[in-house]
Amino acid sequence: MLVFVDANLVLFAVPKTGSTAYHLALKGMSEISFSGKAAYKHMSLRKYERHFAPYLKNAHGLTPERVAVMRHPVEQIRSWYKYRSRPTPRAEKGVLEGMSFDDFVAAVIAPQPPEFAKIGSQLTFLASEDGVVRVDHLFASERPLRLRQFLTGRLGKDFETKQRNVSPAIDAPLSPAMEAKLREVRAEEFALYDRIVAAGGYLSNPAGQD
Repeated sequence: MLVFVDANLVLFAVPKTGSTAYHLALKGMSEISFSGKAAYKHMSLRKYERHFAPYLKNAHGLTPERVAVMRHPVEQIRSWYKYRSRPTPRAEKGVLEGMSFDDFVAAVIAPQPPEFAKIGSQLTFLASEDGVVRVDHLFASERPLRLRQFLTGRLGKDFETKQRNVSPAIDAPLSPAMEAKLREVRAEEFALYDRIVAAGGYLSNPAGQD
């Protein structure tokens, strides 16, 4: 997560949406930069509202506009699948050795996901305690030019991103039946993503509240 004081923005790092590339490109322009441990870098909106937003307001008089990126829900979960299928320094195989993408998705949306499938959801990450997506500016990761134009305009300086944390090249097809089940379970997340795309890749005030 990055905080830009003069631009009055906070950029959330939604996991598996290309956030690392933006973090590395923009951290030199930010006044506050969380990196390293995932719990800090990938601070969810509700944790931000509970702990960090009050600090910014009380200590520095800041109430930054909130900026975030969403990825197509299937592709975001597929990125998690590939990430957890990769070899690690401690093992030649990933934790999902031999598991199909269908089986991984089934585990992710199970009522009680196993440890390897506890990846949360983009909707939950971006929602307040009351379930409302309280983000001021929401972009589709598949339309990077919109986000770049927005940030360049607000920061007053252009920037370039480079691909980081690229997932390994693994064939990960999803059957129509499992995709239909995923869309049923996460209908709100798909609907929100579709709204962003329909708006041209950028949605202002998705909650529709002042």
